Amino acid sequence: MKKPLPPMIDEEGEVRELTLEDMAHFRPAREALPAALYEGLAAMKNRGGRPKSAAPKIQTAIRFEPEVLAALRATGRGWQTRVNDVMKEWVAQHATG
Repeated sequence: MKKPLPPMIDEEGEVRELTLEDMAHFRPAREALPAALYEGLAAMKNRGGRPKSAAPKIQTAIRFEPEVLAALRATGRGWQTRVNDVMKEWVAQHATG
C-alpha cells in the first residue's frame, strides 16, 4: 500500500507544490468521480458550442454615419439582426429577374 501523503495545505493555509509522488496517487476522472457526474461532464465536453447553422451568416464591414449607428444601437440588443432583416426585405422587394 502506498504511504500517506503530507497535507496539501500547511498551517498558514498555503498550498504546497505537487510532487511526482503526489501524481503517482492520481486516478483518472472516470474512476475518481461518481459515474453520473463523469458522464454529465463528458457530455458537456463534446457539445462544441453553438449548433452549426445550415446557412451561416458572413461577417463583413459596413460604414454608417455616426448618428445612424447610434440610433441603431439605441434600439437595444439584436440591432444587427434587425438591420439584417430590413436589408433582406429590401433585397426581396428590389430583386431583378
